[in-house]
Amino acid sequence: MSTVFDLGVDHSRRELLGYGATPPDPRWPGGARICVSFVVNYEEGAEHIGTSPSSSTGSRENYNENDGHAEVFLTESGVGPTVGTPKPQRNLNVEQQYEFGAHRGFWRILALFKRHNLRFTSWAVGRAVQLNPSVAKAMEEAKCEVASHGWRWIDYASLTEQEETQHVKLAIDALAKASSDGKTRPRGWYTGRQSLQTRRIVYETYRELGMAEQYYDSDAYDEDLPYYVKSPSPSKEKASPPLLVIPYTLDNNDMKFGIAPGFSTSDHFFTYLKDAFDVLLAEGKAGEPKMMSIGLHCRMVGRPGRLAGLARFIDYVKEHEQTGLAWVPTRDEIADHWRKTYPPQQ
Repeated sequence: MSTVFDLGVDHSRRELLGYGATPPDPRWPGGARICVSFVVNYEEGAEHIGTSPSSSTGSRENYNENDGHAEVFLTESGVGPTVGTPKPQRNLNVEQQYEFGAHRGFWRILALFKRHNLRFTSWAVGRAVQLNPSVAKAMEEAKCEVASHGWRWIDYASLTEQEETQHVKLAIDALAKASSDGKTRPRGWYTGRQSLQTRRIVYETYRELGMAEQYYDSDAYDEDLPYYVKSPSPSKEKASPPLLVIPYTLDNNDMKFGIAPGFSTSDHFFTYLKDAFDVLLAEGKAGEPKMMSIGLHCRMVGRPGRLAGLARFIDYVKEHEQTGLAWVPTRDEIADHWRKTYPPQQ
């Protein structure tokens, strides 16, 4: 059985103890000493976009987001002096940086993983997949997991609860329609720029779909192992099982190429990932195996000069996978393993 943390509804309490000095043995398959989770964020086309001066209905034909300002987060100019108050107009430079991720970066990353016979989980934004469903099909064909990254790549703290609830449903529907059978819903969820209500809203939506015990949440950065939290939406009328949380990361993440201080070269990226891997592997060999998440973005590490660092790290991971020390699953496989190994306490 596994400990169930109590964060309260809408994060009304903080959990500062965690697993503490005695984390559970995850018993990774095959006796692996470390679990490595690669995550590819597919966000291109769902980011903030400004308004064209000549258009009062939206920013481009068949693309009527009209957010009122252009995206400023995780771009090539993200650490430069040009970043300031978002402007209301469209920014074609930023749009095209995101479009590079869809045009080329995604396919370059997918090809790298296929060459090494590895699979990843994708945080796939619903609107981005709706605009380019071919990426979902390509990931399915490569046996990767297509999980949800919300409906838009925006800050959800600024939306009303009604708006966010609608976005959660739109995201699930978009990924289901893009799946090979047209109905497979994502089992994983990561909003990223979440609100205080996000976890409860998502939980309630999946509960209404009858999937409260099947999906997992990754809007967390607070542990090296999965854990359960009490139902974020207790109900007397409906079963409200604990929620499985599989923590994510912002440090083993190519986003650091777009913020300061961050990575500047592929060597910086590779060295940081290798050091993190080595420390966690040493802990695993000492009897406390952990999980390592690596966050990737199509428009970031999909650039050739950065992909080189990721390629070197994948070579390093493969060496340890082949010896049985590393397990490299998708996150839904981690969820299945954890539920089987540590069923939640009701």
